[in-house]
Amino acid sequence: MKYDFVAFGDIVIDAFIRLKDARVNCDINDENCMLCVKFGQKIPFESVTEIFAVGNGPNAATSAIRLGLASTVVANVGNDRNGDDCIATLAKEGMNTEFIRKHDGMKTNYHYVLMYEAERTILVKHEMFPYALPAFAEAPSWFYLTSLPLETLDYQLEIARYAKANGVKIAFQPGTFQLKLGKEKLKEIYEASEVFFCNKEEAQQVLGNTEHDMKKLLEGVKALGPKIPVITDGRNGSYILDGGKAWHIPMYPDPAPPVSRTGAGDATASTTIAYLIKGLPAHEALMRGMINAAFVVQKVGAQTGLLHEKELEEAYAKRPAEFVATSL
Repeated sequence: MKYDFVAFGDIVIDAFIRLKDARVNCDINDENCMLCVKFGQKIPFESVTEIFAVGNGPNAATSAIRLGLASTVVANVGNDRNGDDCIATLAKEGMNTEFIRKHDGMKTNYHYVLMYEAERTILVKHEMFPYALPAFAEAPSWFYLTSLPLETLDYQLEIARYAKANGVKIAFQPGTFQLKLGKEKLKEIYEASEVFFCNKEEAQQVLGNTEHDMKKLLEGVKALGPKIPVITDGRNGSYILDGGKAWHIPMYPDPAPPVSRTGAGDATASTTIAYLIKGLPAHEALMRGMINAAFVVQKVGAQTGLLHEKELEEAYAKRPAEFVATSL
């Protein structure tokens, strides 16, 4: 089988815990915010909801499946009930789970998501699985490389080298640990990437500067190798550089107050790639990505609110007049 879209990234189970008695303390400029609860006491919470088979890679692959692409994820789980539940969840989406490996004596990743207002704070612990590139019967069209542990550098470089040798395009959305590795260690991945996604602060981190001009940030990322850099900037929208032309896309208006922002970035990036595969210009593909993200934040869980292609196109057709791409 030839896949349109293959995502690489860890599978996790997210337990969403909605807090009742908490407070957020920030600097005067609303930066460096801290979630505070009473120390050494019992903390009441409103509810807990388990969401199976999430994580940046599975979220992206599920998004692509719902948009009609032949998509799957390369990942690892423990040989346990949680792992079985994750595989079953993805199979219900119509995904072929042939590249999810089960490991005896290891636990499926399980994270705790502390929800307060519309933001989330995630307690993470990644099992150190033996990562290995699968044998593809036919080279996929696209790889989507996202959050993987620090210890997987050689594995990530192997992915980039396979892509380069086999004509596979790479969409690179680095996670926390990949950003920590730095651009020098991941030089081959940046150079092999067709599209790169990050937020403004991550772009500054990658480039080692405090630049605020979005066009300069885009050009700085492009100089590292990616042909199409995309930088998001929260409520200020997103920016994309394609063929030497920079575009700004505003935020798509929230259909209702956000419930949880988990998965918004995954929805934006994966949807953008899906529509690039479908042949749309990059800035129009990004517009669809931002619409999908707006619906994802209406639900608990990174995949629950992901739209199917018909729903997304209906939302695009009804977009407000101010939701337009403008050149910089």
